[in-house]
Amino acid sequence: MCTGKCSRFLGLSLIPLSLACIVANALLLVPNGETGWTNHLSWHVWLMAGFIGGGLMVLCPGITAVRAGGKGCCGAGCCGNRCRMLRSVFSSAFGALGAIYCIAVSGAGLRTGPQCFSNGEWKYPFENSNGEYLRNDSLWSLCDNPPRVVPWNVTLFSLLVVAACLEVVLCGVQLVNAAIGVFFGDCRKKEGNPS
Repeated sequence: MCTGKCSRFLGLSLIPLSLACIVANALLLVPNGETGWTNHLSWHVWLMAGFIGGGLMVLCPGITAVRAGGKGCCGAGCCGNRCRMLRSVFSSAFGALGAIYCIAVSGAGLRTGPQCFSNGEWKYPFENSNGEYLRNDSLWSLCDNPPRVVPWNVTLFSLLVVAACLEVVLCGVQLVNAAIGVFFGDCRKKEGNPS
């Protein structure tokens, strides 16, 4: 596969993943779909790992990779698409860092658990459980309010971790692909030339 076509494919894969991270983070801001609990969100939600890290920081490399997959300023001639590929190298590294940030914060959010009303006070009842509550859903009843906050957080933080892991892989592949494109150019032939 040509570096340009590969770049376009990877970019078109990164864009929906980044949008999924943005939506997941937006949903974390409204536990159980209710806006009345925003004063008691866990600090992992407020770090906006899905919006900033897995979202915007990966959306930029996705768009850059799609653009790198197009024809460059000189077509297939002198520099081909090397300028856009070089930009995609740096952008992919930036995106990988954002996805790693998303993995770190979302993983910590999964391990700590949500902030909820438990035993008459707002606290993190699973903070010292080392993630044991993930394997034992009978512990979820410790959270009285917001309703169903534990499965809400577990589902969305898990989605963020999985999406961000895929983003790291795709950004890494695009980084290598774009570096090859910078050094060797795009393998597509000029239009109008017979094969």
